[in-house]
Amino acid sequence: MFIQTESTPNPATLKFLPGKVVMNQGTADYRTVEEAGPASPLAAKLFGIPGVTGVFFGYDFITITKDGPEWQHLKPAVLGTIMEHFMSGAPIMAMGSDSVPASDEEFFEEGDETIVATIKELLESRVRPAVAQDGGDITFRGFRDGKVFLHMKGACAGCPSSTATLKHGIQNLLKHFVPEVREVEAV
Repeated sequence: MFIQTESTPNPATLKFLPGKVVMNQGTADYRTVEEAGPASPLAAKLFGIPGVTGVFFGYDFITITKDGPEWQHLKPAVLGTIMEHFMSGAPIMAMGSDSVPASDEEFFEEGDETIVATIKELLESRVRPAVAQDGGDITFRGFRDGKVFLHMKGACAGCPSSTATLKHGIQNLLKHFVPEVREVEAV
């Protein structure tokens, strides 16, 4: 088994591509071993590596966030853990757990359904594929008074360039196609 790695715009995050589907649908984002443990055996093992502070599963990649050790010291342990897990045939997610449930429901005013549908379509078709290339994900959380609220996950969470991406890239895109959008904010 050969696992490729790719750097991301976030220097504390590295993207691992095992050459197999990781999540058939959705994504999973873990920031502590306590939330990862019951949901994903692989995420729990990865948190067992000193320095790992975040695990994100996308369709065909795993993004690891670190704090402390340099990648040259951490990478072999992460690669070994991922390879061992895939070779064992064990599931990525525990039974009955497909992804991390949303902590809050979406919110928007009654009558804004058409605007929200357009925003979601733009996020799905133009934003999320580009963000996945960088090892992250962005999902719609809400729309109120011209402000779009987005949840940033994986490499996007805590990335130094995420504010620029949000304000200059995504905000400009949404304002261009949806005149009702005035601002975009991360939650």
